[in-house]
Amino acid sequence: METMTRSLLSVHLLFVCAGNVCRSPLAEGLATAWVARQVAQGSPDMRINSAGIEAAVGREMDPKSVRALSRLGGRPPARAAKALTPEMADEADLLLTMTRRHRRTVLEMSPRGLQRTFTLLEAADLLETADLTGLELVPVEERARELGRRLHAQRRFRNSHAPDDIEDPLGRAQGVHDRVGETIAGALRPLVAVLLRRQPSPNVSPGAVQALRRA
Repeated sequence: METMTRSLLSVHLLFVCAGNVCRSPLAEGLATAWVARQVAQGSPDMRINSAGIEAAVGREMDPKSVRALSRLGGRPPARAAKALTPEMADEADLLLTMTRRHRRTVLEMSPRGLQRTFTLLEAADLLETADLTGLELVPVEERARELGRRLHAQRRFRNSHAPDDIEDPLGRAQGVHDRVGETIAGALRPLVAVLLRRQPSPNVSPGAVQALRRA
């Protein structure tokens, strides 16, 4: 059974790669920066973290990825690399991996997490065709899991394939880190925008929201 310790008033996004020193902390840093800009506008309490399935625990973020992140307007996480645990995977409302192999490993740890575990590029592609009708009516603290369910429903029309993987820039030239950063930013931005979309006013009736959840 999935842990129930997570706060019902927060949204937990988790990014996963291999070593947690390049791709996933870059995604964490970008998402954190974008959410911080919305705080004054009443955005939800959003917990954003990253981890690695083969983490170089205690290692700082790769300097080349830090530079790529800075150029995109983000700041590196204020902590060293950490290893993914089953508890972390269970608690995430939406878990985005950098490759299909990472996704498989996550699902081995958290077998009931299929509806909320995607590669980042897979999720971005599914977002373009998924039914998002009324998603803005779902309370923001529940929206990430609801988005996951809708993306998962669209999976039956799409095959997972090699282009869903984001290359590992570790040990490579600065240009590769920059390219990977641009790829992550381009895929992540529309997903974060959906999660932060403000509810319409006047407020929708509780009955309408319940109907959307049952749909």
